[in-house]
Amino acid sequence: MTTHDERPRERVDDLLAHMGEDLERGMVPAEVFNDKSVYRRELRQIFGRCWVYIGHVSEIPNNGDYHVRRIGEDPFIFVRDEEGEIRVMLNSCRHRGSTVCRTDAGNTSHFRCPYHAWTYKNDGTLVGVPARPSGYRQLDLGQWSMISAAQVDTFRGLVFATLDPDAPALEDYLGKFRWYLDMQFALTEGGMEVIGEPHRWYIDADWKSGGENFTGDSSHTQMTHRSLLETGIASEAGAGKTGKAHGLHVNDCDGHAISMRVMPPGVESCFNYPPEMQELFTEGGLSEAQLDLVRRGVVHDGTVFPNLSFIHFSAKDDVEKEETAFLSIRTWQPRGPGRMEVWNWTLAPAEASQEFKEKAYRAGMASFSPSGTFEQDDAIVWTGVARTGGTLTAELQDLRFNYQMGMPGMGSAEPIEDWPGPGVAWPSNSGESGLRTFHRKWFAHMTALPRASRPSSAAAGSTSASTSAGEGAS
Repeated sequence: MTTHDERPRERVDDLLAHMGEDLERGMVPAEVFNDKSVYRRELRQIFGRCWVYIGHVSEIPNNGDYHVRRIGEDPFIFVRDEEGEIRVMLNSCRHRGSTVCRTDAGNTSHFRCPYHAWTYKNDGTLVGVPARPSGYRQLDLGQWSMISAAQVDTFRGLVFATLDPDAPALEDYLGKFRWYLDMQFALTEGGMEVIGEPHRWYIDADWKSGGENFTGDSSHTQMTHRSLLETGIASEAGAGKTGKAHGLHVNDCDGHAISMRVMPPGVESCFNYPPEMQELFTEGGLSEAQLDLVRRGVVHDGTVFPNLSFIHFSAKDDVEKEETAFLSIRTWQPRGPGRMEVWNWTLAPAEASQEFKEKAYRAGMASFSPSGTFEQDDAIVWTGVARTGGTLTAELQDLRFNYQMGMPGMGSAEPIEDWPGPGVAWPSNSGESGLRTFHRKWFAHMTALPRASRPSSAAAGSTSASTSAGEGAS
């Protein structure tokens, strides 16, 4: 019998043993994008310990509103209970483990398991057990509530949850990157709100390909999306405006990173928001430095580790063919080695007119959705990354991918000394500092000591991990 200490060494152990040195040289092992042992470790070390995006408060405006979401591959119910508290609960009955909620979204005061009809309030409390007088006379209902995420919190309307009770507070986890999230989600006093339902689709690619791309892989735009530029479906960012937009990459923000394409000082673009919307941006509480980057903004895209990305952008809607601003957020959900499910939401300022929100939704769907012009280009190239990572050749030859663009000796750019925000800013499109930041964060979590097994309090099914609509970091 093989003991715990004698278990066979997995391929992930060999990859991680040398990956620290690889990252210092700007290289990443190909196999981390498609290996079973890497994937199993990721689910535990990353999705079992990090703060993961669940949904937006505007998706559950009323008590009883709910959606089914995931942390890693585990299904959870994202719900606002009868007291207005936001709950994130494992979608599983405490009796035999059957799925309790079998619809994607709705409104309910109770969840009833279809197997044996154990019934729970929408805060997770067990309130109904059939045949209790004859078969469960001594059952303490209070000890069999639904299992909750260990911590739940919000930031600027974004709801996050973690399975780790020892994880740092969400505000600390987001750290310095909150400065850049403010520019996306706190433009106006009312903040942003989700328009419509999220779109979901599968790609035969690793979740990290999406996450790293949105940290600032600016150099792929002219190649991967070249056909869009040549056919006129999309225009080069900043084209047609006075002056020329230039790129900025900001990394070292507590493991998160952002890329910005902005106009020169004094030239306003403001993501193509209409003037009446721009007038509201001074009411969101942003600093003058933040407002300046918003006013000159052409594209902002970034990633909150591990799998939440956003892009603030403008594109032509598919009806009026006008450039319209929108904010897209997406999660790269792991669904097996070399496979992910993409979730995509479109957002607009809460104060915007219904007409503007409809145009923003159409623009978002035309560019970043299952049939979106930009989306299809990315999906095609990402599948090749996973395919290569899963080859025998990648293993036998210890294949490394190159992430050296912009490193000392490779790039000509120097950090901006008087950068007004947190992190390190690089004035160049020819760099991969954000991608290296992403993989350093990944490596740190993958090599962190595993949590010691502890007696679980899940038997009590604590429902205390929640947040009200008004709580959370700001």
